[in-house]
Order: sequence, then C-alpha cells, then structure tokens
Amino acid sequence: MDQIRLSNASFEGDNNVYLLDDGPETVLIDSGDWMAETREQLADSLGEHDLSFGDIDRIFLTHWHGDHVGQAHHIQEVSGAEVYIHEADASLIAGDEQAWEEMGERQRALFDHWGMPEDGQQVLEGIFHSVPYQDNPVDVTPIQDGETFTVNDHTLRAVHAPGHAAGLCLYELTIDGHDDAFTGDALLPQYTPNVGGADVRVERPLERYLETLQQIAAADYDRAWPGHRDVITEPSARAEYIMHHHEERAWRVLDALSRLGPSTTWEVSAELFGTLESIHILHGPGESYAHLTHLERDGLVVCENDKYRLAAGVEAELAQREYWPLR
Repeated sequence: MDQIRLSNASFEGDNNVYLLDDGPETVLIDSGDWMAETREQLADSLGEHDLSFGDIDRIFLTHWHGDHVGQAHHIQEVSGAEVYIHEADASLIAGDEQAWEEMGERQRALFDHWGMPEDGQQVLEGIFHSVPYQDNPVDVTPIQDGETFTVNDHTLRAVHAPGHAAGLCLYELTIDGHDDAFTGDALLPQYTPNVGGADVRVERPLERYLETLQQIAAADYDRAWPGHRDVITEPSARAEYIMHHHEERAWRVLDALSRLGPSTTWEVSAELFGTLESIHILHGPGESYAHLTHLERDGLVVCENDKYRLAAGVEAELAQREYWPLR
C-alpha cells in the first residue's frame, strides 16, 4: 500500500489517496479534489509507480465530498474503473438532479433556522457552485455496511461510519499483519471532523458521529489512514480524544446560552468560533446546531422561535462541571 499525498488549498490540506497495487489489480481509495493541479499531481505520483489513470481498475470512495471524489470522473473516463461508494452518497456523485435539489432545499431551510445572514448564504452558494459535481458525474456501484471485496490477496471490508457525511464508509484491511482502516474524514489526526454542516442530510449528526467514534475505539485498529495528513498510530485513543472534545464543546454551548440568554444557532456559533470565512461559514453553525439539537433531545435545551435557551436547572449544574457527558 502506498500513501499518495496531494496538496489541497480548498479544505483541510494534504489530501490522501491510497494505492493498492501489490497484485494484478490496481485500486485507489479516494481520488483527491477536482482541481486541475491535483489531477496533474495524482498522475505524476502514479507515474512514479509506472502507472497511469488508464491502469486503475477500481476506486473505493469514503464519502461524497469534493475533495475525495474529485478525480473519480476523470479516472473512470480514461480507464472505465468501477467506482464504489455507500448507497447513501451514491446519488450525489452520480449527479442525480433531484438529490441535489433536495440537498439545496435542506441547506436553505437550515440556514434560515440558524439565523445565517444573507451575505454568508451568498458566500456558500458561490462555493457550492464552484464544485463541478453535476458536470462530472460518476457511474457508481452503491455498497452497504459490511460488504467485503477481494483486492489482490486482501479482503477489504466496508464499514458505514456516518456523522461527518451520511454515507461515509471506512475500509478495513489487514496490511503486513496490521489491522488497519482507511478512515476518510471519520477520524483525522489534527482536526475534529465537522458534523452538522458538512452534510445536512444526516439526522441526529452528533449522535451518529459519537456512535461512529465508539465503533472505531472498540475496533482497536493498529493504524488509521485518514483522508488528510498523517497516519494515526493510536486510532482508539484518537477516537476517545475526539469524543471528549465534543463533551467539552457541549459544555461550551451550554455556557454560551447561560451567558447570552436565548440565542440563534448563528449567535452561538459566533460565541464559539468568532468570525467565520469561506466554507467555515457552513461548518461553524452546523457544528453548533448539531450540539444544540443533541442537547435539546436530552432535555437540556429548549428551542422556541428558532432561538435556544437553557432548560430549568441546567445552569446550576453547569457551574459544577468543565465538560458535559454525552455518552
């Protein structure tokens, strides 16, 4: 297995594509973003292995985001490669018009509920239209949780890991005696993957993501190969860390409501993250919304007319804690 590092100025930096070619078949996990420079970098990196796009037999995509699926169309156009993605994400990268319309409707409804200013919404519209999903549709093979695939002499197993995206899958593989997982954006070494904004289709996004983290921690992988940056050598510990991070954030959300009084999602986001730019205009309130709705279901927060406030008795308990248990 070879890790191909690609520059990426669009999102989290240092996108990874993974090459499996230790047998008759040539397989990629993820494909980098959609930029022409990325296409050149990926082609050059494959060339170092005496390979080209035409040699790719199959691509396993972790999720639908543009920085992971961006080159799949071009590779498939050249090689006819079969492209796999979880069934929940398949319609999006296949360019299904109805799926994209429903996504847009859901986003606009949430932006209004969050109290996002019109200029912020316009910035996001420009970003969304800059990613050529529907111009570069992919002929996909939908997969489900638990499906296995033979890749050369290895067994690759898809594990549904929603939260950051509705159809995010990680892929389990034993490499040189190591029980590894390609985690996409389910587990990252530096950032905590966004929930709530990154895919507005996810119902109960924080709950789903905490379940994914618990699943990763219990699997006790030897290594995790993420969608960005470096290998994670202690995946279970990293998953536990991110779970605790969300407990600290839950406390900060409650504390913000304690200080601000009834507030919109946008106002809570500003208290947590300050002024936001570019795609973070989506991620900040999305993360806040994921926490607010999670706390609302637990009876800790009440929502009235798009504004959230603390439920009775929460403020007194808040002062006695430094984080808020979510498990």
